[in-house]
Amino acid sequence: MSIDKSAIRNAATVIVLRDRDQSPAILMGQRGAKAAFMPNKFVFPGGALDPEDASVPLARPVPAPCFTRLADDSEPDLQTALGAAAVRELWEETGLVLGQPGVWPGNAPVDWHGFAATGHLPDAGALQFVFRALTPPGRPRRFDARFFLVDAAEIRGDPDDFTHASDELSHLQWIPLRDARRFDLPFITEVVLAEVAARAADPNPPESVPYFRNNDEASLFLRLRGQPMPED
Repeated sequence: MSIDKSAIRNAATVIVLRDRDQSPAILMGQRGAKAAFMPNKFVFPGGALDPEDASVPLARPVPAPCFTRLADDSEPDLQTALGAAAVRELWEETGLVLGQPGVWPGNAPVDWHGFAATGHLPDAGALQFVFRALTPPGRPRRFDARFFLVDAAEIRGDPDDFTHASDELSHLQWIPLRDARRFDLPFITEVVLAEVAARAADPNPPESVPYFRNNDEASLFLRLRGQPMPED
């Protein structure tokens, strides 16, 4: 099935935070020079939803109030799909497992074979929805990205073991939060970093979630507290 590259695709991005109480660091990697979207930039692990993500069995769902803020009346299973995509993208791009030991019911979807082989079910229970951003018009790819914060203590296994990572991101590394802006970052990543820095010392969900919405009319900063803001 071909993908309409001009369409806005839902996406999930994962910000893994380590040593938040003493010397907070975040996991980032560099996109390839030939990537169509944000080449050479240092980014968090993440990517677009797969059709199968909505039907993946989660050991724990995205928790409240994040679950409510992710709701979309036009896509009733979006919260499950976003939580699953976050876990899948983290696994694919870093080789790190965010899951609970368990046996999959039936066969795992193709894109989940590697994760299922680790003996874990994907776990979205520790994900914290902290930011949403819509890619501006005119870009080669457009995403409606939800950014999730998760503590590195939730990772199964060695958080420094990237041996199972794909080649989508290179130079995977834990970057001290205070040093992250020294790297070549997309604009929206710099904006999200400010939100992460403000939340590093607070493990509780934010009172509201910033939404950077770019469309043909304007670029707006909104706040998501309950149901998402309407698109028009």
